[in-house]
Parts: sequence; C-alpha cells; structure tokens
Amino acid sequence: MGHIAYIGIGSNLGDKTKQCKKAISKILKVDHHKLLAKSSFFKTQPIGFTSQDWFVNAVIKIETELEPFNLLRTLKAIESQLGRTETFRWGPRIIDPDILLFDDLEIKTEDLQIPHPRLSERKFLLVPLAEIDQDLIHPGLKKTVGELLKDIVEDQGVEKI
Repeated sequence: MGHIAYIGIGSNLGDKTKQCKKAISKILKVDHHKLLAKSSFFKTQPIGFTSQDWFVNAVIKIETELEPFNLLRTLKAIESQLGRTETFRWGPRIIDPDILLFDDLEIKTEDLQIPHPRLSERKFLLVPLAEIDQDLIHPGLKKTVGELLKDIVEDQGVEKI
C-alpha cells in the first residue's frame, strides 16, 4: 500500500478551471497514482497580493508510491509542463499544486514543509479539504480540518463553483 497525500491545486490565469483539471490529470498519469477523492472547484479571493484576479482552487486525495520529496519534484515538473513561470510571492500563477498533507508526516526543510505551513489559516485550502474529509487530523495541530475551518473568523471569499 502506498502513501496518502492531499494536494491543493490553484490557478488564477487563463481558463483557471481548465488549468486545474489539466494539472489533476497530469498528477494522476504518474505511475501508481490513484485518485481517492476530489473536491469541488472553488472561486477564491487572492490573499497576500490582492490586486489580481480571483483563483480557482480544489484539493485531491491520492495514493502514491512516491516519497514526499519525489512527489514535490513531480509536482514542480508538472508546473513547468503547464507553463508556470516564477513571478513573486503570492503573485498570479497559471498553476500551483502544493502538498498539503502526506500521511501523518511532519517535515520542515527549506524546500518542503508538510503539513503546508499556512494550511490552518487558509480557507481556500481548508474548505475543499473539509469537503473531502472534515475529520482529517492535522498532525502538528492535532485538530480536525473542520475545527481548523471554524477557527478562521475572517471572510476570505471562498465560493463553490
């Protein structure tokens, strides 16, 4: 049996939903990747740099044989294949896949942080994640996704498409 990974997918350039679907398709074409669940797509307000178009976000749950750093390399390769170029922090992007959770691991290196470092603060990640599994426990905070979502009081503009 493989590892369980939750991957957030986001885009705010071009046909955003189509970009997200393409990324999901490419992730699932990787050997031994099996889709276990997929959230709806959500239109989400940008955070950080707000003078840009809204995003489309979703979360998928996969089973993978890859270890975390190999999965990260795979996601970076898919970003490149889909035309992502580096801009600036929180800037517009054609596609942005992120590992949110991987088994119950906690990893903190310069290149990879699992759980995603801002997962507990971001409705655009938590809302689709809760749609898949609101009882999933954040390994570091020992709270469920549903509890983390309730802890966010500010409106962050997340609308189901």
